[in-house]
Amino acid sequence: MAALSLYLLLTWMFLFSLFRTRFAEVLCHADESSALMEFNRSFRTDTTDWRCVYPKVHSWSLDGSGDCCSWDGVECDEVTGRVIALDLSSSCLSGTMRPNTTLFRLVHVESLNLAFNSFNFSPIPYGFSNLSRLQYLNLSISDFCSEIPRDISQLSGLVSLDLTASCETLHLPNMGDLVHNLTGLKELFLSSVSLSSPFPPVLANFSSLTSLGLASCGLNGDFPVNIFQLPNLEILDIHGNSNLSGFLPKLHWGSPLKSIYLSNTNFSGEIPASIGNLSLLTKLDASECYFSGSLPSSLGNLSHLTALVLHRNTLQGQIPVSFADLTQLSVLALSSNNLSGDTLEWVVNLTTLTFLDISGNSFFLSAGSVRSLSFSLCNFMEPPTSRAPRRSLPPRPPPRPSSRRPQAKPETGTSSSTSRPTSPSEMPRRSSSPPPSCPKPYPLHQWPPLACSVEDQRVGRVHRVHRERESEN
Repeated sequence: MAALSLYLLLTWMFLFSLFRTRFAEVLCHADESSALMEFNRSFRTDTTDWRCVYPKVHSWSLDGSGDCCSWDGVECDEVTGRVIALDLSSSCLSGTMRPNTTLFRLVHVESLNLAFNSFNFSPIPYGFSNLSRLQYLNLSISDFCSEIPRDISQLSGLVSLDLTASCETLHLPNMGDLVHNLTGLKELFLSSVSLSSPFPPVLANFSSLTSLGLASCGLNGDFPVNIFQLPNLEILDIHGNSNLSGFLPKLHWGSPLKSIYLSNTNFSGEIPASIGNLSLLTKLDASECYFSGSLPSSLGNLSHLTALVLHRNTLQGQIPVSFADLTQLSVLALSSNNLSGDTLEWVVNLTTLTFLDISGNSFFLSAGSVRSLSFSLCNFMEPPTSRAPRRSLPPRPPPRPSSRRPQAKPETGTSSSTSRPTSPSEMPRRSSSPPPSCPKPYPLHQWPPLACSVEDQRVGRVHRVHRERESEN
């Protein structure tokens, strides 16, 4: 019996090796090899571009001979030999994308990634509907301009769509028309695309969404609160939409949320205690909004939180002692609110903290209480004390005339808080350009996240956000 089992095992292994060999001998088809070579010839490689990592097309045959399935960035089906994936991201491509690009002849392709190249501000070509099997499409940060073609909406099998813009004129007249047929999307990134429209409520029905990036799109109107309740949403980034209003849900959240970016929006109201139920949350940036009320003690339940950025709101009251339980926290920015208190003893528990800014509040700290803390980590702001002046914040514009009675200024202590209007319509918008020196009391997206030095500015804000998103995936 044992001998029979051994015989059957050896026979199975032999047959399997034959099939593997047969599959490995399948070469790519001549028409697809020709399409790839024609596409390659229409561009040059620019290794000086900041997005360039490696020119993958340099491994391609100059005359199109050989097996294109072995070329860098090309993946073929092992049985049919058809090209099913093309990844030329950060491949140093430079040139104009032709309207009749030969990529549309790769009709079996399921994944297409042309991100981080330079297509010289040419329009995204019309014709993606030819690629009916496409599931992943990434054209981000590649200098595409003009209007996004509507036929992308016909790709009903799309799981991931990333059109993050690096050109100010890339626009979409009606976002709802683009996404209404893409109900299977798990990832949608249209940051910096000019939308200038209300937030499309249809997205609240996209139950498969795990990542939604619509930063700096000119969105306006009301943000649907049930977006926060999507069952699979992990990353929500809508920062930089200064005319987008909204509030945080008081009761129900989508429990998988890991990162929330709301800075520079018109969000207002209180931060609800229910936010403490987001057990997987690692980053929360709600800076330069209009949140009011006190900080809920339930924030201390967020044991995975690494960055909490709430500066320039109208929060008041004391910092909850439960903040001592945020042992993974690296960035804490609470400046320019109306917070108060006379102790920072809870800080000693935050052993991973590398950035702390509580300036511009009403803290009354004795010199002794400050000296008892160890501020040895990089990027710490000087804490305000009753004797030493704090660092000044960048100047802010004067408030608009209002019939409201201004708040009384504190008579003693170190607070330099100015009277602030309490509603979004009365509060002036603040500049989002960072000051020249580090550290910066500015939104998390404009920092080198959790770093001590300023990142090379040629990489830019959008590139850092893209890299952060990839690391979270």
